[in-house]
Amino acid sequence: MKIMNIACLLLTLLSCNDAVDTTHLEKDLLHLEVKIPLSGVRGRIDHLAYDPAGHRVFVAALGNNTVEVVDLAAKQRLHTITGLHEPQGVLYVPTLGRLVVANGGDGACIFYDGKQYAELGRIALGDDADNVRYDGTRVYVGYGSGGIAVVDPAVIKKTGDLPLKGHPESFQPGDAGRMFINVPDEGAIVTADLSSMKVGATWENSGASANFPMALDAQGGRLFVGYRHPAQVRVLDSRSGAVLASTSCVGDADDVFYDAASGLLFVSGGEGYIDVLRGKTLVNHIATRKGARTCLWVPAEKKLILAVPARGGEEAALWVYGM
Repeated sequence: MKIMNIACLLLTLLSCNDAVDTTHLEKDLLHLEVKIPLSGVRGRIDHLAYDPAGHRVFVAALGNNTVEVVDLAAKQRLHTITGLHEPQGVLYVPTLGRLVVANGGDGACIFYDGKQYAELGRIALGDDADNVRYDGTRVYVGYGSGGIAVVDPAVIKKTGDLPLKGHPESFQPGDAGRMFINVPDEGAIVTADLSSMKVGATWENSGASANFPMALDAQGGRLFVGYRHPAQVRVLDSRSGAVLASTSCVGDADDVFYDAASGLLFVSGGEGYIDVLRGKTLVNHIATRKGARTCLWVPAEKKLILAVPARGGEEAALWVYGM
């Protein structure tokens, strides 16, 4: 009996649903508009990117070793890029019409023509190429046991490197030439100077770990950081690193997006929910599917696109939510 009671207590303590405060829920602000099938795609799906002119979504189907190209307007898949090795990060550079794919399996960062999907060049980063960001001039790729590569997307050449003490998860270029970086292996968030490519401040995690997703409110001077242990979102002052607020959220969070127009924060997690927060208040806790960890907020379209892997006899798909 004592063993059973202890087991029940542990389950209660570990349950992310029990930690989520649903007392302030409102009518769902996001409404599921369509499910776009990704038939034949197996395994985990990682990050997404968007082409605003072509209304295309690029899907890093990590477990399938492909990138799926989906026409959001036509609500159908257009193309599949094959021959990849665990694609994790994807980025579309509109001014150049180029797609960037970071591969975790072999560490290759590959550039493709955005129309014909022909390979234009690749950069060997050695290991675990992951998240990709663009600041309007340079492409940044997190990789390995601790580094962010700086790449000139026009000539497809690595031009710099930022050494870190652990593998970078989400990172965001900010104003004044600063970058904010989640380094869960170090148990911290670090800032970096992009002109000198050196680490500046280190804000150690306190009372939480596994800080994976991140979003930046540059105008408001706030940083939103998602943690997995325990499942919560913290709001930090982007100047000092001080924690301004903390709210419980969906478990296994992997993407966080802030919409400046509405002031809403969207969090997707593998526990099987999308959480919508207004300030520090959870206003929506929308059930999705287990394993649906990654999403993309497209502010111009007022749509949130959720990557839903195949599971339990249900095929993989993109679930498109509108506001």
